[in-house]
Amino acid sequence: MPENGTPETQEPKEGQETQETGNTAPAPEDLEAIRLQLQEEQEAKAAAQAALAEKDALVAELEASLSEVLTLSETKGKELEAAAAEHARVREARDQAVAKYLTMAKALNPAVPEGIIAGETIEEIDASVGKGKAIVEAVRQAMEAEAKGTRVPAGAPTRGAINLEGLSPREKIALGIQQKGGTS
Repeated sequence: MPENGTPETQEPKEGQETQETGNTAPAPEDLEAIRLQLQEEQEAKAAAQAALAEKDALVAELEASLSEVLTLSETKGKELEAAAAEHARVREARDQAVAKYLTMAKALNPAVPEGIIAGETIEEIDASVGKGKAIVEAVRQAMEAEAKGTRVPAGAPTRGAINLEGLSPREKIALGIQQKGGTS
């Protein structure tokens, strides 16, 4: 018998007749080998079925996780869209409030030129108002200092003698008559 446990079969040679025996039952050693092989195959089949069942359970678990993630992703996507819409609405309201604040700041500070008061935020507008007030105050102080240096006395200036040098004799006579209360 060969090593693999199967009965050896011989091919008939040419010219030789095959003899048939009436006994076709396998030998007890052959039966034991077949039984062991069958048992090994049944154990392998059971192990394969267990691995397949484990794989099916894992696939089902992964599908459930994927479904949960997709649902969560869809929910988060909707929340993100809602948050973006709310953010846009709040930004628009803020921009309108800042524009109104800028208009009010210009109206409340008429001494500050409009071009100086500007900004994209309330803080920037407040800073430009402060800067504008500082500029106005500096100009005011400079003008006051200049005005103090060139004082004009109150009242009419004192009268002095009229310069007769450039007058003709006729103009001199007319001027004299006019000063005395006469008509010219």
